[in-house]
Amino acid sequence: MPTVLVVEDERDIRDLLRRYLERDGHAVLTAASGAEGLRYLEEAAADLLLLDLGLPDVDGTELLRFAATTGVPTIALTARSSVEDRIHGLELGADDYVTKPFSPREVVLRVDAVLARRRAGLVSTSSAPSYGSGRLRIDSTRHEATWDDAVLDLTPTEWGILVALASTPGRVYSRAELVNRVRGYEFAGYERTIDSHVKNLRHKLGADGADVVETVLGAGYRLGLRRD
Repeated sequence: MPTVLVVEDERDIRDLLRRYLERDGHAVLTAASGAEGLRYLEEAAADLLLLDLGLPDVDGTELLRFAATTGVPTIALTARSSVEDRIHGLELGADDYVTKPFSPREVVLRVDAVLARRRAGLVSTSSAPSYGSGRLRIDSTRHEATWDDAVLDLTPTEWGILVALASTPGRVYSRAELVNRVRGYEFAGYERTIDSHVKNLRHKLGADGADVVETVLGAGYRLGLRRD
């Protein structure tokens, strides 16, 4: 049973989300403050974070960044509905974004979708596939990628892009396709952020980053390594 951590300072919303999530078969933890939510995250007590970005004590983006570094998928809740605000939240590592007021049933469906994508990404094979004569390894079982035997510290979005490209080395993926592979739905505005995520991914791959994740002008990106 997956555990969902709801960090929301409004009690009525917390209780409403708890009822719907528990009815859907989830274990639920609730926190009324950012500090309490951070403690749960540090204890690795949750499989998914449902986070109100407008917390009174801690900037919600701090929890969003922390969750991204620990690999906990996050759905951001906010009263801000502009495209730029949504893009900013997704750039910081949110896996999905819901604006208030919202349907609690829609939130539950989005939670199920994010958890399903995460489970699909963790489907194991008998051994971790490698690329480029072993330089790149992607271990879905451990949700871990290594480059020259060093573990890459990837955000959920960077991980999703790398896994998508590695699924068919040499195939060109458009930005829209990468959004769908990583997010599971179409959001045209988010295509503009793929380039920044690719830039960060290349930086983490070091001097050869641009050769590992190749740009195909006017088309998108592809993995520049062959599968071993």
